[in-house]
Amino acid sequence: MTDPATPPTPAPLATGPRGMRLLSFHREEENARFPDAPVGYVLLAVRHSGRLLMVHVRSRACWELPGGGIEEGESPRQAAARELREETCQFVDPAALRFAGFARTSLGPEQRVLYGAVYTGELTEALPFTPTDEISAIHWRAGEEPLPYGEVQTVDEYVVRLCGT
Repeated sequence: MTDPATPPTPAPLATGPRGMRLLSFHREEENARFPDAPVGYVLLAVRHSGRLLMVHVRSRACWELPGGGIEEGESPRQAAARELREETCQFVDPAALRFAGFARTSLGPEQRVLYGAVYTGELTEALPFTPTDEISAIHWRAGEEPLPYGEVQTVDEYVVRLCGT
């Protein structure tokens, strides 16, 4: 039986492999901060010639949007440009990225909540990719077609739809 004084926990907007849950999406100002959790990572929904860039993360055997953690002293926008370069060998001027909002996510079995700053953009040139210890491949995805080897992070797909990219 539930306690009537405790409001029910809303269902996540999307769930994905490896225990990720998209709890909500916030269209706040880019410099917003939240009382319940830090802004700890960035995601990028970038396109070239109409195709969305996805990365295959070795450790999770999963296709995801490029992104990652924000380093000390770095703005989320700077982190987005750095992560794109490190993970995909693609370059973008941080000022050229469009801020789309914050994804509030719960990660893994410990259910740690973080906010991720989400950016979109259009790359004028697709540069060659060199695999790294973290990223085994990139793919320019035309739609929601199946990708070779590995699952697709459905939370990221949902975020892309929210961004309208």
